Order: sequence, then structure tokens, then C-alpha cells
Amino acid sequence: MLPVAARSPLPALLALLGALLPGPGGAQTSVDPKEVTIPRGGSVLVNCSTSCDQHTLLGLETHLNKKEVARGSNWETYELSNIQEDTTPFCYSTCHNNQTKATMSLAVYWFPERVELAPLPQWQPVGENLTLHCQVEGGAPRTHLSVMLLQGEKLLSRQPAVGTPVAEVTATVLARRDDHGTNFSCRTELDLRPQGLGLFQNSSAPRQLRTFVLPKLRPHLGTPRILEVGTQGSVNCALDGLFPVSEAQVHLALEDQRLKPTIKYSKDSLLATAVVEGTPGEEGIHPLTCAVTLGNQSRRTRENVTIYSFPAPNLTLSESEVPEETEVSVECKAHAGAVVTLSWDKAGSPLSSPQTKLNATAEDNGRVFLCSAALVVAGKVLHKNETQTLSVLYGPRLNKDTCPGNWTWEEGTLQNLSCQALGNPIPKLDCHRKGDGALLPIGDLRPVTRGIAGTYVCQATSSRGAVTREVMVNVIYHQSNLVTIIAVAALILGIASTVGLAAYLYNRQRKIRKYKLQKAQEEAAMKLNSPP
Repeated sequence: MLPVAARSPLPALLALLGALLPGPGGAQTSVDPKEVTIPRGGSVLVNCSTSCDQHTLLGLETHLNKKEVARGSNWETYELSNIQEDTTPFCYSTCHNNQTKATMSLAVYWFPERVELAPLPQWQPVGENLTLHCQVEGGAPRTHLSVMLLQGEKLLSRQPAVGTPVAEVTATVLARRDDHGTNFSCRTELDLRPQGLGLFQNSSAPRQLRTFVLPKLRPHLGTPRILEVGTQGSVNCALDGLFPVSEAQVHLALEDQRLKPTIKYSKDSLLATAVVEGTPGEEGIHPLTCAVTLGNQSRRTRENVTIYSFPAPNLTLSESEVPEETEVSVECKAHAGAVVTLSWDKAGSPLSSPQTKLNATAEDNGRVFLCSAALVVAGKVLHKNETQTLSVLYGPRLNKDTCPGNWTWEEGTLQNLSCQALGNPIPKLDCHRKGDGALLPIGDLRPVTRGIAGTYVCQATSSRGAVTREVMVNVIYHQSNLVTIIAVAALILGIASTVGLAAYLYNRQRKIRKYKLQKAQEEAAMKLNSPP
């Protein structure tokens, strides 16, 4: 609020009026101030005066509240209060039956009561136009009131405040990624600087804009098309081209069961993963849905998941361990709707029926029976198998295939002495040589020596009996010419050594005798030459 107009000192005013008073017949009425601008509800002092030279009728005409505060012979001062709107009061006077008046301009200013930016969309798609609406209620004088629309401090539009009692200003902008998170507002400016009062501003509360990009493409949904009861499967949902990706929400659900995804965000894409379970009692086709929501839009993908139950087939043997010549029943059963086959040979060729009987023999020991079940689920053929092994008990056996009756080897060669006894349980095998009872080292890889040659009795023993079999081990060996050569050479060397030694001794003795004869001759010569 600006202060009301200052009161004029009465003595100075009187002196001024006296100087200006005209003569009779030309009297005029004056008002001071002629123009004034004050805040709404404020007060102002208005002075009315006349130039008449005699006592005259003088007054102020207005609908405002007025109070006389001072007077003189040809002037009066009034206080106008609680001024709410523009008005034009006037002073009047009558001099010599001639009435005159003087009108003043009283302008009221006041700030807008409401400056409000209309709410922005919760989310604004990038690339689409956004219209901003600003409402200004009140404010005067409107000729000096303008409205600005701002993005941060950036001016988007400036317009005069037009319309009563509410002025509305709009501006349209194209939403961009960079606009995400920025504030928009509107501001009023009441420019009373020409009146010497200054520039007054009012601003609305800022509103934040959130822009987004959601591509037209649907999310990519990866899911198992079939899921067995009691198992788990991994589901993933991915979508690229999102902005701001961290604001995107993912909804994953199997039928009405909401899953709990783990979401990983990258620059502009997301990947949601979750676990889906095959729950007992929920066999059948169920829709799996992935929805990605950003802003006020959503993209959705749906795939079907078939939950099925497929237990392993049941393979039963009347007995899994039987003695020879015992009848065994075999039966193969599977889940309803599955096709079952029973096979028992190495090639796996199916038998004519999933049920069979056989008279167990030694050849059936270790035979593997295969029960196979096939089930078609959502166009895919699934297989499950069950196996059982038959154990047939039979006594020890030693035959020529596994334990030959005659072995012939060359001395010094590496041989594996192999003799295997058949039977279930596996028999214990010992082979002893006739005569000295020496043990034949069965199963050892070693050089053959002539010392293992001979006839052995091999005995296989188990809880189901014992059997024996004779085996003969022949070792072939030859006298080596090299040995003879070495012996002859040794003899020759021995003879040569003896002859050499004898020659050496003979020559030595001959040299000794020759030496002694020479010495005797020298001594005799010395005696002949010596004086008597």
C-alpha cells in the first residue's frame, strides 16, 4: 500500500489562492490533485477552491465517503476514504449566479487476487502439443496489467490481462524429452512506473511437467509354453525405447495370479524376470500377461501356458531277483492319456504288449526292462522312462569261451592268464597245479617263464555250488646259438690267455738265466785282471 496523498499546508494554499483570484465575472473552480492513483481501499485529500472575490457556494461532489478536514474563505479540503474503484469526483462553486466545476481523475490500483496455472497433465507424451492455461482474477488497472507464461525463467508468452472478472491466458508448447521435470508458472506484472509507483509482480505456484515416451510396439514376452505340475519356469518381459525408463511399471500375471518380477533398467529399456510355478490342480491352458505402463498409457502382450501333469510310468516285476527257471511277470503302466511301450532287448524294440511273462534263465541275468510313456502336450510329444534290472541266480560255470583248456605261450612273452567263471553270485576261482599245488596267477600281465608250465585244476565256487576244469599251460623255449658262441668264445679266450701266460713266464726265466750268466762272466774277468 502506498501512503495517501500528503496534506497541503493551508497557509501556502491560501497565499496561492489569493494570488490567483480573478476579478468579478471570471471566477473559476479548481481541484487539486487533478489525477491521482491510490491502492484500493485507500484515502486521499482533495482540495476544492474558487477564484470568486466574494463569499460563494463551494463543495465536492462524489459517491465516496468524504469528510471535510479544513476550509477557508474560498477553499475547502476533503478526505475521501475506502476508495474501491476508479471514479471522477468534481469540485463546484457558484459566483455571481455563475456555477463552474473542476473534475479530477481518481484511479485505484490493486493486485490480482488469484494467479493460477491450470493443472498440467499427469503425463505428457513427447512430440505432442501442450496447452498452458493461466487464470488471473482481479487486478487493476487492467490497462497496465500483463500476464506472462514461463518455463523456469524462460518467457514463453506475454499477453495483456483481458476479461472480467477473470482473465485467461493460454500458450501452446511442443513437449520434448528435455522438458521432463521442468517447472511451468505464470506471472502478472502491474506496471505503475509511469505513475511513479513502481512495478509489481505476482506469481502462481509452479507446476512440474512430466513427459514420457512409450513405443507402439508390444513388449517381448518369453515364457515356457508348457509347464509340468511341481516344476518352475522362468518368465521374462522386455521393452525398448522407454523414457524415462525408471518410471515404467511392469505387471506380470498368470491368469489372476500376480507374479513378483525383478526389473533391471538400462538406458532406455527394461527387462523383467519372474518365476512361474506349475501348481497341482491347475492343469490346463492359462493366459500369461505382461503389461508395461508408462505415463497414462500401457502396452500389453499375452501368451498361453499349458500346465500339465505327467508322472513317470510305473514298471513292476513280480520279483527282481529269482533263481533259474522261475517265471517272472513284467507290467508297464502310465498316466492316463499317455501311450506306453515295454521293451527289453538291446535295440529297444517294443514288445507287443505292455505286459509279459518269461521263464528266467542265466541269459536273462542283468536284463534291463524299459517302460516308456509318451504324452502329447500343446502339440509337443513328451517322453518319460522307467527301467528295472532282473537278477537271475545260477551256479558257477567254467566253459571254453571264458576259460580255455589249453594255453601255449613262448617263454618271455607278456601274457594275461585269463580264466573267468560265470555265475550269480560271482564265483570265487582258484587254479592249482597238479603235483605241487602251485597257484596259477590268473589275471596278471607278466612275462611267461617255463616254471609255470603244467596241468592245473581250476575250481569255481559260490553259494550255488562248485565246478572244476583242467587247463594245461605249455611254454615253448629254445637253446640260443648266442649262448654257444659265447661259450666257445670264452673257451678260446681262456686258452689264449693260458698260452700267453706260459710264453711270458718262459721268456722271463730265459732273461733271468742270461742275466746271471753275464754277471758271472764279468766277475771272472775282474779276478784275472786284479794283481796278485
